[in-house]
Amino acid sequence: MENITIRLAAAADEAAIRRLAVLDSAFPPKGEVLLAEAGDELWAAVSVGTGHAVADPFRPSADLVELLRLRAARLRGESPHQPRVLARVLPRAA
Repeated sequence: MENITIRLAAAADEAAIRRLAVLDSAFPPKGEVLLAEAGDELWAAVSVGTGHAVADPFRPSADLVELLRLRAARLRGESPHQPRVLARVLPRAA
């Protein structure tokens, strides 16, 4: 797996998020959205407010969705069980 970038979506990302949602047969996330990119490709997107996610079903993106949801919870001021989640997810993402 390439380097992973997690960042907030910008207006310029709207079309890519819609394409990802179509690929995932889901509605695109609404409001403030976090993105996970591998290289220059969008693999997953999560709504900060609701946790609704879309991800590329043809790539190993489940761990990225979990990381995005963890980051979204932190942005909302929540304190999830971070050590357990990170210990399980990060070794596989590395």
